[in-house]
Amino acid sequence: MRGFLPLFLLLFLVATVQAAPVASREPLTIKSDTLRADNDKKNATFEGKVVARQGDLTLYADRLVISYSGDGKDLSRAEAFGNVRILQGARQASGAHAVYEPKQARIILDGAPKVTQGGDVITGKVITYYVNEQRSEVTGGPGERVNAVIHPGGGKDVKP
Repeated sequence: MRGFLPLFLLLFLVATVQAAPVASREPLTIKSDTLRADNDKKNATFEGKVVARQGDLTLYADRLVISYSGDGKDLSRAEAFGNVRILQGARQASGAHAVYEPKQARIILDGAPKVTQGGDVITGKVITYYVNEQRSEVTGGPGERVNAVIHPGGGKDVKP
């Protein structure tokens, strides 16, 4: 079970990347082909080969939409679309879509979501991580069951 938990800690790291101005003192760097900021709607859209980096954490997506409230310093939602990959060291999460909702303190990964660390792999229809409760929920769907492959010792010596 100990090897299973670090997989879901990666999902917590999504919050760190997407809430970087609040959560970390390390600079957040976002590169994309285009950036559209709308102060009236209080959002910023990064589009085209998006790469967001903070420390050793990297998020890749086709599009990243960051919504904020107040004077622009409070993140209200971050959403990544298309070919979403989140990497930190040996940990990786992927899916078609990811949402971070700080008020609900949850991260939702869907669109063939997959979380891996070493040889350990978890898949399902939707993977939800509740940040404050440090618990996760993986749900299946019609014709799609949750699948977990967990190696003794956390899969450290298993090559993917």
